[in-house]
Amino acid sequence: MVAMQVLVEEVSYTRKLLLNRPKQLNALSFQMISRLLELFLSYEEDSNVKLIILKGKGRAFSAGGDVAAVVRDISKGNFKLGAQFFCKEFILNYVMATYSKPQVSILNGIVMGGGAGASMHGRFRVATENSVFAMPETALGLFPDVGASYFLSRLPGFFGEYVGLTGSRLDGAEMLACGLATHFVPSPSLSSLEEALCKLNSTDPATISANIDGFSEQPTLKERSSYCRLDIINKCFSRRTIEEIIAALEKTAVNSTDDWISSTIKSLKTASPTSLKISLRSIREGRHQGVGQCLVREYRMVCNVMSGEISKDFFEGCRAILFDKDKNPKWEPSKLEFVTDNMVDRYFSKVEYEDWEDLKLPTRPNLPVHAIAKL
Repeated sequence: MVAMQVLVEEVSYTRKLLLNRPKQLNALSFQMISRLLELFLSYEEDSNVKLIILKGKGRAFSAGGDVAAVVRDISKGNFKLGAQFFCKEFILNYVMATYSKPQVSILNGIVMGGGAGASMHGRFRVATENSVFAMPETALGLFPDVGASYFLSRLPGFFGEYVGLTGSRLDGAEMLACGLATHFVPSPSLSSLEEALCKLNSTDPATISANIDGFSEQPTLKERSSYCRLDIINKCFSRRTIEEIIAALEKTAVNSTDDWISSTIKSLKTASPTSLKISLRSIREGRHQGVGQCLVREYRMVCNVMSGEISKDFFEGCRAILFDKDKNPKWEPSKLEFVTDNMVDRYFSKVEYEDWEDLKLPTRPNLPVHAIAKL
């Protein structure tokens, strides 16, 4: 049943929404996205709802959008179904980013791709010792979407470029340190936290934040944490092109015994060259755009990716990682130097498909966007 993929619990002035596809690590289906959008819009109009808690069942908050289903649809010739999926998902992201009531996302597990889109745009993001965050799209022949060019570009220094290009996994302590999470609460305290939040009769962010603070801890960053290497990241990932970023990392590696550098270089060299180039440009453009502009641009990009006209890397990445699982994608173009500026430009242009239209975001009240930089 469609409705059962999102479970709803009403407690006083709070609505608890549970993503309920644990076997699929709560990968967001079109039905789940549609249901979440419907619920968020209806709660905004309901004066009896003051707060929304969003969480996932099992060991994931959400491992992403159900891209396997999208690829199956496109391979059957249903390009429009793929476009419809991303259109609805990006509208949900925009509604969350401009929402008038506090959203508390409990990130007690895996948060990747579309799962980040369903949480990072909300006001409160609670990490735990079980949290694992990643935007692994460049390994799939895609790019960090769901408004990621907005929230990654607002992380300290060039950490967003690092996270978006390498697909590096961050734990809860790193999420808090870089601002992806607003709070860190040990998982044994989560039920008490939810109980306290459900007793509130307030939409005041300061009141809600103070309540979460009461259960929060300041975790210690691991010595091997990538965030502890922000100096190296800023020096290398601030470069203008992917080629220059890799060259800077290789130069740094010569005088270093840190295997983190070599693993970072490996991540970049195994990702789709096309994905790397469009991802870097997307994050750089996102720095100077509002969340709505980022989503409209990313919708153009994702539709160009799905059309397969410029490169078919998305389908090859999904084949290698999700379907055949041989983890050996054959990228085309195979090298960074073969990905021309003209090819990159085409991803940012209108899609040359009959009846295709740019993303039309709903008119929203004059509400503040919950920018990571402002939290």
